[in-house]
Formats: sequence, C-alpha cells, structure tokens
Amino acid sequence: MDKFKEIRRILIVILFFNWLVAFSKLIYGLITKSAAMTADGVHSFADGASNIIGLVGIWAASKPVDEDHPYGHKKYETIATLGISVMLFLASFGIIKDSFLRLFHPVVPDVNIFSFSLMVIGFLINVAVMKYEYKKGVELSSDVLVCDSIHTKSDIFVSSAVIVTLISTKLGFPILDTLVAFVIGVFIAKAGFDILKKSSDVLCDGEAVEKAKIAKVVKGVSGVKSIHKIRTRGREDDVHVDLHVTVNTNMHVDAAHELSHRISDTLKEKIPGITDVIVHIEPSKYK
Repeated sequence: MDKFKEIRRILIVILFFNWLVAFSKLIYGLITKSAAMTADGVHSFADGASNIIGLVGIWAASKPVDEDHPYGHKKYETIATLGISVMLFLASFGIIKDSFLRLFHPVVPDVNIFSFSLMVIGFLINVAVMKYEYKKGVELSSDVLVCDSIHTKSDIFVSSAVIVTLISTKLGFPILDTLVAFVIGVFIAKAGFDILKKSSDVLCDGEAVEKAKIAKVVKGVSGVKSIHKIRTRGREDDVHVDLHVTVNTNMHVDAAHELSHRISDTLKEKIPGITDVIVHIEPSKYK
C-alpha cells in the first residue's frame, strides 16, 4: 500500500508541473499563431491528462486481494497506461490534421524573446520531471510512471524541435513551423504505439521473464534433474511462473513437496518481481 501512496504523490507533483508548462505553451502558441508551439502545448497537456488517468489506475490497483480477484488488482495500473496511449493518439491526430490545413492556409507566427524563454524553461522542467519520474518508476516497478516518463521524454524532443522552429521562423522560413508540427504529431503517435505494445504484452500474458533465465536458476537447485514447460506472465513487479521439473523416481512425496518450495523460494530470491510459482513434479522416466 505504501508503494501506491508514493506513486500517487509523485503523479500529483508531476501533474502540477506538466499543466503549468502546458497552459503556458498553449496560451502563448495561440496568441503568436505558432503551430509548433501550440502542438507542443497540446502534447504537454496530454502529459497532464495521462497523469490523471494514472491516478485513477493506481487507485484501482491499490485495492487488496478479494474473493473475486484472487490475484489482486495490479493490472488496473497497466490498463491505465492504455488510456495514456489513447490520449497520445488523439493529440497526434489533431496536430497532424491542423498541419495539413496550414499547408493550404499558411500562417506566419509571431516569434520573440519571450517565446524562446518560455520554450527553454519548459524544456528544462521536462528534463527534470522525466529523469525523476523514470527513476521512481523503475524503483517502484510502476508501469504508469515508466510509461508516463516515456511520454514526457517525447515532450523533450518535441520542445527541442520547436526551439529550432522558432529560430528558423525568425530567420524567414515560417513553413518549417508547419512541417515541424507535423513531425511532432507523428512522433507523439509513435510514443503512443510504444506504450500500447508494452501494455498489451502484460494484459495478453506475454512472456515476463526469459525461459533461459528461469531454467538457469532452477537447474542450480539440488534434486532437480531437468526442467521444461516454463511459462511466465504478469507485470514486472508481479510475475507468475509455472514450470515442470523431473526428479528421481524414488523420491518420496514429502521430499518432492519440500523441493517445490525450495524452487519457489530460490526463484523469488534470485529474480526480483516473481510473486507466485507453481511447480509440477514429474518422475524422470516421463521426461
């Protein structure tokens, strides 16, 4: 429970900074008619919206195990990351659409020292937020924090592109404003796809730990002759493993039962994130 409280606290702090930057970029982008800055503002706003989705997901994931959910509710956090990817796809669509319209109806943005300053400050804030969020996401094994840091990382590249665009516009090449906005839209869509793929792997029970890694650990347990039918699924902080091991045919049932517990304990000790292990004991002649 402490983990979820910590994640909620982090998301609230990040939400404040994301929307502070977002509203600044959006308002100034609309005033100066800069498509790239407005697109960047939309991207930053999506960062904040994804934080809210993350907070809802964390609230649901923090519920304890109950009769209807014997494996707990942790995958709600992963489901929340799907909402983040949807926000990115929607933002991408709007930006790309506006970019095409501007190709036929050009608008020359108003660029000045204030717009440069605003983008640089936003860039520095995003760098600090991304590094902090990713670090905490890894420490807490949080899908939401890691995926949201990927979102913020894309915002850093977007802001860099906008700064270059503002310079080119000042030098007399306003068409780059529209072109960069289009590239930003594509970049946002890619970030959404990356998050969608990562989340789908968890929800569709993709392999959570390499079979070779599991086999190497289990083969080191005394009494195990061979190992096969290894399967893993789940989130990085909640991995479920089931496997088959062969033992000597004369092994007593008590010893086989004790061996299965040693295998489970060893896997949990050697590979962080494993929370549940099911061991099927088989006599070696049936290998």
